[in-house]
Amino acid sequence: MARPYAPGPKQFVFAAGDGDDRKVSVGDPQEAYVAFSAFFRDRDADVYTIGDEPAGQSLVLMPGRGVIVRVEGADRPRSEYLRIDRADRCLPGAMLFFENGHAGLDHFGQWFSDPADLDAPPETRGAVRAAAFTTEAAAVQEVARIWADSGFVDPSDRYYVFFDSHDVDDDRAERAELLALIEFLGLERVDAPAGSASGEVWVRTDARLAAECARWS
Repeated sequence: MARPYAPGPKQFVFAAGDGDDRKVSVGDPQEAYVAFSAFFRDRDADVYTIGDEPAGQSLVLMPGRGVIVRVEGADRPRSEYLRIDRADRCLPGAMLFFENGHAGLDHFGQWFSDPADLDAPPETRGAVRAAAFTTEAAAVQEVARIWADSGFVDPSDRYYVFFDSHDVDDDRAERAELLALIEFLGLERVDAPAGSASGEVWVRTDARLAAECARWS
């Protein structure tokens, strides 16, 4: 059962550019998700917006363009952009927003402040994203975020495995980012065992990484 909003109920505004904006008052994130899912599936729009006016936050979904935008700040809005490879990631993104607002989407993928970065090749996007992390603490947190999305700890407890069972053509931007951050942090990458998927990245355990991954797991 979803944790109720406190204080609640919580108000959201759903819009799709057709003039039929929907104002909802919901008691918990699951109720919000059910309401928005019906709104989303009843339309074939280019843009869907979820507004949380009291919090000064919104989420913009553009499934046809493969882009999600999160916005924070009522007076001086700050937008961040995310490229998604499948339209079916829109609703999971909405659920994360309903659960924890802007911050709930931190682990969802590579966010960029400049939308032009989304049109760059995946490897370039990864390099740009990695370059944004200039401190060890921030870089370790980002490596842990990538791991939390699709990784596991090897049964021997000696390695962190990223992109579990993924092919090398998957996750190209995040793989490029990860490899750059591994180098920046001086982590030790090792060869994946025989029979592993071609896209897996294996890294020897490190105290910094262990502490942060434990927080994300």
